Amino acid sequence: MLVFNLKPPPPGGAAPLRAEGGCGHVICRTGRRMAAPVLGALLLLGAAAAVVGGRKVSMQYNPGWNGSSVNLLHVRAAGRSDTLHYVWSSIGAPAVLLVATRSPSSALAIDWGRLLSPTPAGAVWIEPPSSVVYAAAVVFTKLFEYSKADAMEENFYPTYDLSDFSWDSINRTMNHTALTAELRGVPASDPSGSFSNGSLAFRVTAYESGGRDQALPGLLHTANSSKVEFVLAGAAPRGNGSRFALEVTAVEEKGTASGLRSLRSIDDEYTPTIFETLSLVAESRNDGSVLGFLQWKATAYGSRRPTRGDGIRCRAGELRAASGTWPRSAVVRAYFGEGVGSDYGVSAVNVSFGGEDGGVYQEKRYLSWSALLGFGPPPEDAFSPLVISIVAVALGTPPLLLLLGAAVLLCARRRRYSEYEPIN
Repeated sequence: MLVFNLKPPPPGGAAPLRAEGGCGHVICRTGRRMAAPVLGALLLLGAAAAVVGGRKVSMQYNPGWNGSSVNLLHVRAAGRSDTLHYVWSSIGAPAVLLVATRSPSSALAIDWGRLLSPTPAGAVWIEPPSSVVYAAAVVFTKLFEYSKADAMEENFYPTYDLSDFSWDSINRTMNHTALTAELRGVPASDPSGSFSNGSLAFRVTAYESGGRDQALPGLLHTANSSKVEFVLAGAAPRGNGSRFALEVTAVEEKGTASGLRSLRSIDDEYTPTIFETLSLVAESRNDGSVLGFLQWKATAYGSRRPTRGDGIRCRAGELRAASGTWPRSAVVRAYFGEGVGSDYGVSAVNVSFGGEDGGVYQEKRYLSWSALLGFGPPPEDAFSPLVISIVAVALGTPPLLLLLGAAVLLCARRRRYSEYEPIN
């Protein structure tokens, strides 16, 4: 789910713990709402700072809480004049809260007692609240499994609700050097036994600066973005030629709208044979500017070390309206409250994986799909020097041959006429 909001001050209540540097402090919950026109300038400032000096990134597990029965990972990316916060959690459906602030010293605050209660609204915020300029959240809610009976009919099996999964401790997989972590889980109830030898995981990667991933699909990233990789490994399919689809829902505040964009390019140097990039973006209704995004290449892979031959076709369904209540994510409700319907609009998109017969997963029982999420407009690939050279040669060679041919013909004609003496 993408949730777009200008964060108001959290409601009053018990004194919470401030999550910064692993120490708990009593803090004050006061602040004011930032004006929407300020967003663009501050995000551009953050992008410029990230390009020039990069960010200092730190990771912290369950800040301010000694228990390990739940997962909350705080990734803090500090720039020269701003800070980006990524809060990953599996308290409910796996989710990430993204908050951009204009302060290089802003901190995450959590009231753990309220967060773990049935009513978590107001349990998570950023201190000082007045530093927040933009907030979003992404929630992966459901995994669908289906097979095609014929060209027109699809048979769906019981849906995997990711809020009903049991998740391992993310603390065991954190790598503070590589800035990676993995959230791995299985269904709490698995009557079919499909996950007896398998698991579902979300692998997180944070970035200190811009660059490009070496592994396929070679996503281009900036310091204002992070990567999430969805991995389904070892789970037994429930049908012949099973395919899978991951549901992502979007919740946008009034004045903001979700849009699904497709960008096609002839340059496939970094992702061979894949010419399409898709982005789920949050756009301002005032000027159409992009405030946040979830971006991916139109491919998934069926191998731990993917090559071109391991590609799995990836499609995005239509972005659709999805009325109802919040998905079961405590972190999202804790930060944004309960304003669905009145303060927010809800939409959803399914990202599906599978070839014409779904045989890739059936054979290898491995599926990975990578996406980039972050602030501001998504990065766009420019034409690489290699492709520019090829195009230049392809377009320049015919005119050059024509010129050379014309020159040869002209020289030959002059030489032929020069063999005769002029008649007096």
